[in-house]
Amino acid sequence: MDYQNIVQNLISWIIGPGIKVIVILFLALIISKIAKVFVLKVIRTIVEKGNGIIRNGQIQKERAKTLSKVFSSTLKIVIWVIAILMLLPEIGINPTPLLAGAGLIGLAIGMGARSLVQDYLAGLFILLEDQYRVGEEIDISGKKGQVIDLNLRRTIIKDSEGIIHYIPNGQVKIASNLSRKIS
Repeated sequence: MDYQNIVQNLISWIIGPGIKVIVILFLALIISKIAKVFVLKVIRTIVEKGNGIIRNGQIQKERAKTLSKVFSSTLKIVIWVIAILMLLPEIGINPTPLLAGAGLIGLAIGMGARSLVQDYLAGLFILLEDQYRVGEEIDISGKKGQVIDLNLRRTIIKDSEGIIHYIPNGQVKIASNLSRKIS
């Protein structure tokens, strides 16, 4: 083996594409951190100015926390997918065929995943309309209990017997929030 050639090739890669790879990864990391802070501030502002039935500071903070978690994780995924697509040419992989294949796979999955899309859209409206939050007592899909987790796809509730129920948000047709009684 010619170690001198290996070292020279490694040095030339680090000087050329290696620096670009490091810069792309660093920028993706910085942008994702900034985006997380930005999303948190925007969501807090929107939630604090929103008109809710209950204007309790702690409840509004929990709502802002839930919404910012959902939106910042989605934005983080988008940022890292873009970063990976920018890295592929630097390591010698043409991203065009991968994108075309991903488009076809996405189309096939999209046609077959109607209920999944329905779950995500319903979850988005549950969060945006503030129908219920983590910690509240609710009755949905014939199950009554306390919300222990909520995201775009599903709601998890724990009933009085300690049984955990996983309910896809697309199946939530009627949601009764027992924690918010108006007198």
